[in-house]
Amino acid sequence: PYGSWHSPITARWIVADAVGLGAVALAGDDLAWSESRPSEGGRTVIVRRRADGTTHDVLPAPSSTRSRVHEYGGGSFTASGHTVYFVEDREQRVMSCRLDGSAPTALTAPSLRRHADIAVDTRRGRLVAVCEDYSATPEPASTLITIPLAGCDAGTTLVSGHDFHASPRLSPDGTKLAWLAWNHPSMPWDETELWV
Repeated sequence: PYGSWHSPITARWIVADAVGLGAVALAGDDLAWSESRPSEGGRTVIVRRRADGTTHDVLPAPSSTRSRVHEYGGGSFTASGHTVYFVEDREQRVMSCRLDGSAPTALTAPSLRRHADIAVDTRRGRLVAVCEDYSATPEPASTLITIPLAGCDAGTTLVSGHDFHASPRLSPDGTKLAWLAWNHPSMPWDETELWV
């Protein structure tokens, strides 16, 4: 009968060679993007394309970038100058890595926090990111935090007060910060507020 035989076609076989393209960021004259690779156990790599057209992986194996903020994730990396800043999938720590593919360096300490939507604040030598802290309450506390570019730090709270925060963006001159926020029971498409 229909469907009673064993098929040689499996879900793994169908996606084995499929590559998923994700976020894109400019880093000087170079382009960086995230690329999910089922053939590497689902690892998501950051790839660099130089101005001369050559490409290479920025994240060495087994590093993988993915954010689990809001459960489904948020932006997991950004680039500035010759560096990418990314959320490491396993521990949800913020890391930095030179575009040449050198070993990643941790910018946040191990914790029960998740990070997403990283923005580079070069004027102040820090990152601004969404942070969900699962250590304090049954419901994670959502904030925007700053993370120093030097050293391993838990981050300092910059903005709090809503159930969810997303998409921090600095003005071109670095004097203003804009972000999105919303509260339970609304979903972001129901009642989202834009703050500056």
